[in-house]
Amino acid sequence: MTTTAPDQVNRIVWNQHHDPFEILGSHQIEENGKSVWAVRAYLPNASAVSVILPEDRKEYPMQSVHHPHFFECEIDTKELVNYQLRIKEGEHERVIYDPYAFRSPYLTDFDLHLFAEGNHHRIYEKLGSHPTEIDGVKGVYFAVWAPNARNVSILGDFNEWDGRKHQMRKGATGVWELFIPEVSLGERYKYEIKNLEGHIYEKSDPYGFQQEPRPKTASIVTDLNAYTWTDQDWLEARRNSDPLTQPISVYEVHIGSWLHASSAEPAKLPNGETEPVVPVSELNPNARFLTYRELAERLIPYVKDLGYTHIELLPIAEHPFDGSWGYQVTGYYAPTSRYGSAEDFMYFVDQCHKNGIGVIVDWVPGHFPKDGHGLAFFDGTHLYEHADPRKGEHKEWGTLVFNYSRNEVRNFLVANALFWFDKYHIDGIRVDAVASMLYLDYCRKDGEWLPNQYGGRENLEAADFLRQANHTIFSYFPGIVSVAEESTSWPMVSWPTYTGGLGFNLKWNMGWMHDMLDYFSMDPWFRQFHQNNITFSMWYHHSENFMLALSHDEVVHGKSNIIGKMPGDRWQKFANVRCLFAYMFTHPGKKTMFMSMEFGQWSEWNVWADLEWQLFEFEPHQQLKQFFKELNHLYRSEPALYTNDFAQEGFEWIDCSDNRHSVVSFIRRDKDSDNFIVAVCNFTPQPHSHYRIGVPEPGFYTELFNSDARQYGGSNMGNLGGKWTDNWSMHNRSYSLDLCLPPLGVLILKLDKQKTAEVVGNGEQ
Repeated sequence: MTTTAPDQVNRIVWNQHHDPFEILGSHQIEENGKSVWAVRAYLPNASAVSVILPEDRKEYPMQSVHHPHFFECEIDTKELVNYQLRIKEGEHERVIYDPYAFRSPYLTDFDLHLFAEGNHHRIYEKLGSHPTEIDGVKGVYFAVWAPNARNVSILGDFNEWDGRKHQMRKGATGVWELFIPEVSLGERYKYEIKNLEGHIYEKSDPYGFQQEPRPKTASIVTDLNAYTWTDQDWLEARRNSDPLTQPISVYEVHIGSWLHASSAEPAKLPNGETEPVVPVSELNPNARFLTYRELAERLIPYVKDLGYTHIELLPIAEHPFDGSWGYQVTGYYAPTSRYGSAEDFMYFVDQCHKNGIGVIVDWVPGHFPKDGHGLAFFDGTHLYEHADPRKGEHKEWGTLVFNYSRNEVRNFLVANALFWFDKYHIDGIRVDAVASMLYLDYCRKDGEWLPNQYGGRENLEAADFLRQANHTIFSYFPGIVSVAEESTSWPMVSWPTYTGGLGFNLKWNMGWMHDMLDYFSMDPWFRQFHQNNITFSMWYHHSENFMLALSHDEVVHGKSNIIGKMPGDRWQKFANVRCLFAYMFTHPGKKTMFMSMEFGQWSEWNVWADLEWQLFEFEPHQQLKQFFKELNHLYRSEPALYTNDFAQEGFEWIDCSDNRHSVVSFIRRDKDSDNFIVAVCNFTPQPHSHYRIGVPEPGFYTELFNSDARQYGGSNMGNLGGKWTDNWSMHNRSYSLDLCLPPLGVLILKLDKQKTAEVVGNGEQ
């Protein structure tokens, strides 16, 4: 006797049912005044099926009903849980648990409520794929948000990528879910999504924790709780620190082009096995990427030796094209598998913390690519992006813009920012292209953009989203950094959200960067007419918490590398580089510089190739690396250079008006003591043997650092370790120093209070 109507069977067979649990699985029915169980299953390719009861292993044959592969039987028993199906397919036979026997939803009503209002901060623990156990049976729970889909199925190796076999159930808020028993870690999967017209889209999991190595695009079932972290002390110290008063010197890295290994050398896995070699590109078939674990062995010691406090990684999130630098993300919750597994990336971060190095990850919430397996047109509609291209597309980049007005989309992004701190213990994010998010007319011509509700060009939804994201991550993880790459005059970018700011705690100083590169690229004789380039940043410096950055964007697309921008002969080029960075490290603000600048690479950055490590065969490049090592050490050892970056009392000009000599001098003061340092910068190749500056206190000023020192490749002009003050009033100060200024050099001096006190006490001064 059948208990199912033909139209119900057809809806399952043709994959047109939004809730297959209404038909499939076990159902208690009344028959002749008696309660029995009807068990139904749709099993394509099956020729015979029987139900196995768990208690006595008794089997009940099932009959085909209305369709050769739709099976049903009735069982007279009080309770029916954890039954199994014995399936015969040709000559093969297998026994499985029925996915449709597990009815309890993994997401609660409260989960769905929070997600619908955009406030489920850890929604990544609910959506996506999660190894779990239900009623004593292990398997994987799958959930995906696709509210406008007609049907959603799970595809994978476990069902021969057949969308008929694991049809999902749609909840009230558009979340589809299904628990599949006996699916294990490492399984590949996708979602098969049908829109109302029946068009099929095969999509990677937006919340998937790992994807196949490119060019494949399937998601992989992964457990992010298996790794044993060892950085508890680091996290506790970070939680109780204020990064704005700490030294932050960031080494920006694209790990796919920092260094490669030979393709003849297989990558080693933690268990001693090896994984297949994937060449970097057809252009470079003899090289392969280093893995996260190999980078932990090579990159971390290199950065630690140079003295940087942080490593910033160009987007780690999964992306389809190696040459894109990572900014077109298709897997927001998956570290790219180019360099290894999710656990391997955890190991890299853990080792950074073990070596006293923080990790900043570039984050891209402003746009995403149109790749078919990604977020674009996800459920057959414009779900994550705006439908109107005047708001939903960046034509210049060929990407789509997130719809920040949709709660679930904001939730996807806010939770994603939190996710990297939560699961991967990162210490900061650098948010890419913030200006493109904040302005509706960004890179758009008249008629190609829509104004906001007040007729303005500001993207109010994007601004609210950024406030929500920053408020959330700082609420959970105090002591981290959130850095905005924002190139306009949008106010209060790095101010707290409770004051009306966007909530970042640092903002790239793009104006300083442009002014510096313009200034240093000109012949030194002309610099006297452009003194404003050097001094202008201090007029607006205290409006934001600025980070001084010379990033990857400045060494590509015909711009030349840093040393190539410098005028003069080879000696002057190196001297200009030292002068630029010494000024940068004494100027208020945190610091970021891109890989290869530390040793003076001549060529532009090439994403397909190694850095030019062969340059270390030559002494000038060795000396430049030594310069950066000692500059970082000085920066970290002198609190006056970092504790008071953003307070007006932390900086004071001595003289900023000597444009005739292209010299500036200033004071940096410590926040927690009366210590200070004096910096004097000569931006021309002309040395000055008697250059006098006023200083605030009398005594002996030790020359802590001289960018023209012999060990850095300079001319070794200086002040023989330091100078005593004269009772000669200068620059509105009662005391002054008579200094020798080296060519294209920066001097950093500090009052030696102990030596001064000893000499004064002996009556020698």
